[in-house]
Amino acid sequence: MSAERGEGGGKEFNSLLEELRARIANGTYPVGGLLPPQRLLAEEAGLSRDTVQRVLNELKSEGWIETRQGSGSKVVRSPIHLGKEPQETPRLRAALGPFIARAFAQPTVRLDVFTLTSESLDAHVRLQAEKIRTGEIDAPQRIELRMLLPSDSLELPYPRAKTPVGELAESGQLDRLQERMSERLRDITRRHTTSLRSALRDLETEGLVPSVAVEVRSVPLVPSFKLYLRRGTEALFGPYEVVERSILLDDGTETEALDVLGFGSTLTRHVNDDGDPNSTGSVFMESMQTWFDSCWEHLAGTF
Repeated sequence: MSAERGEGGGKEFNSLLEELRARIANGTYPVGGLLPPQRLLAEEAGLSRDTVQRVLNELKSEGWIETRQGSGSKVVRSPIHLGKEPQETPRLRAALGPFIARAFAQPTVRLDVFTLTSESLDAHVRLQAEKIRTGEIDAPQRIELRMLLPSDSLELPYPRAKTPVGELAESGQLDRLQERMSERLRDITRRHTTSLRSALRDLETEGLVPSVAVEVRSVPLVPSFKLYLRRGTEALFGPYEVVERSILLDDGTETEALDVLGFGSTLTRHVNDDGDPNSTGSVFMESMQTWFDSCWEHLAGTF
């Protein structure tokens, strides 16, 4: 998720990482299935085995795959398969993929988003953009996206290094470690926001979508939840769950940390009922749209 560890720069590492995430998201590598061997991935991408190994380590640290010696890399979770264990009675869950697909099925795509990094949104929007290019879905006439992200200057409670304070604190190493983790998060946000903007604006540049408007603003708010709004239609809402996990820094250092996994958030769907403004869905939609608009107008600044 950050620059490639070791030699070779960051583009190749990030490109393969995002490609494998997208393949897990669209079911090319389904939950329970195996990723291709490292040798084949390296040959396909034209990268070194070391780079492929580092990408797989990142996916493992995020919780999407597990690796066993001699058994390869197995997909254990995906953005559209959020359950930890099979359950006899399915839980009421929603997924971002179908939500974005429904938005892109409309003549005008209107999305308002409040999130931590835009990582999940980027993956699903790029998938829809590719479907437009291949003619798998009809292109909308207009795309409007407004997105709120936490300000760079804001001190976030995650990711947070789980390191004994002792000597590290006295030497200042703990502060430096925390700053590196914060910069890693900011890098993820910048990279996926740039990718998202490019994916949508390229559709207009290529003449596939007549009109595209993408605006991103920052707010001095710590995201404790993510919110996706299709104005006046439906919403997805999900709290960020704080977990303990290993984070790989750009120098190869592996650090135990408290963090949130954006892809793994449990989302609930709320639908506006045009016939009943007092229904639970209608009230939720109205209140969250009002909240978003108020933050956009009164708290947001340039990202």
